[in-house]
Amino acid sequence: MSALQTMVQSDITFDAATFLLAQNQDIQDLKHRIESAVHEGGRFVEFTVVGNRAVSVLVGPTTRVTVSLETVEYDPRDTGDEEDPYDGLLDY
Repeated sequence: MSALQTMVQSDITFDAATFLLAQNQDIQDLKHRIESAVHEGGRFVEFTVVGNRAVSVLVGPTTRVTVSLETVEYDPRDTGDEEDPYDGLLDY
């Protein structure tokens, strides 16, 4: 029996919309870009989500943002490569 491989999965919520972030996302950099958008009065912030799809969210001074981390089963498809998208989470 082989050991279960895991990875840390990050999700981010903007107001009521939640996104699972691709593994290559630098969480600290994303937080700084969100803070900058708020300080500038609002602008779009781009990032890559699970499924290797690009997302752009308009962030302003009243946007509520939550970031959380969770350990999940490793998914080798979650590369963050937007040129190689796939559907959904790990299929069981």
